[in-house]
Amino acid sequence: MSKIKAGIINVTGYIGIELARLLYQHPEVALKSITGRSAAGQKLGEAFPHLGNIDQVIKADIDSDVDVVFSAMPHKSSVDVVPSLLAQNIKAIDLSADFRLKDANEYPKWYGFTHPLPDLLPEAIYGLPEIHEKEIASARLIANPGCYSVSAILALAPAVKEAIISPEIIIDSKSGVSGAGRALTLTTHYAETNENAFAYSVEGHRHLPEIEQELRTLNPELALSITFVPHLVPMTRGILTTCYAPLKDSNLAKEELQQLYRDFYKNAPFVHIADNPPQTKYTRGNNFCIIYPTIDLRTNRLIVISCLDNLIKGGAGQAVQNMNLMFNLPQPAGLESLAIYP
Repeated sequence: MSKIKAGIINVTGYIGIELARLLYQHPEVALKSITGRSAAGQKLGEAFPHLGNIDQVIKADIDSDVDVVFSAMPHKSSVDVVPSLLAQNIKAIDLSADFRLKDANEYPKWYGFTHPLPDLLPEAIYGLPEIHEKEIASARLIANPGCYSVSAILALAPAVKEAIISPEIIIDSKSGVSGAGRALTLTTHYAETNENAFAYSVEGHRHLPEIEQELRTLNPELALSITFVPHLVPMTRGILTTCYAPLKDSNLAKEELQQLYRDFYKNAPFVHIADNPPQTKYTRGNNFCIIYPTIDLRTNRLIVISCLDNLIKGGAGQAVQNMNLMFNLPQPAGLESLAIYP
């Protein structure tokens, strides 16, 4: 079997950098084309010395002689390139939010633009293999989920699917600074983030509609009411999410709850149900999401803690996992790396 020929649009962002690293070490992939207009003409190793072994020149435009393209462009940009890829029978994995939401009317509210391709939204498959494995395998367009969304949806999916909770859900997430991307802003200056932590987008974060969309798909009968508050904390990478919801059954035991989660994810190679609360360093540099479900017996409330690397399972690794399914490869192919610790 010949190797999958892959391309990356916007290799110069944090997600693009990680895609290059993961695809280079993938046994079934040949990285054939990379773009990044600010660094066009440079060798990848000149722009990023740690990727010096990858013999590729950064170009302004992607080559057409590829099987799959990962678009790591900012929001509102992928819609300009995806149609031409599909027209050339090139499979597309979009890591922006441009195809995540099924309702085109949501885009002006959450992303500030009117979607120019509403007819393409139903075709785009939300790229969360733990929920949409079969659809991903036959797709030509994947909408890679947001990093917060992965941590929250995976934490809550079993409880929502089995309707063991009441609809009132609180999601509290904390992310490292790399989630904001490489573009410099005041809030991501070292002096602003070091020894500091703060909530943001309290009135509504743009990942909320996809969290609601996917959880409601799992159980349309559960009229969800979700409060989601993200926080920025002084670390480079990682997301720690804690979810809270009232339990319907006051007699549910912790052991039953954990078995429910293990059964739900029994065929999910990158979800690990832990016996103790996880830490972000347990997932640094790998594609795992570690989940710890438990019960607050005093209040009969579900508590679920999840953690992942926002650039891997929350981004590039998730995209490679989707690619594996699209090309009938084992999901863990190229993603077997363990966490980097400490």
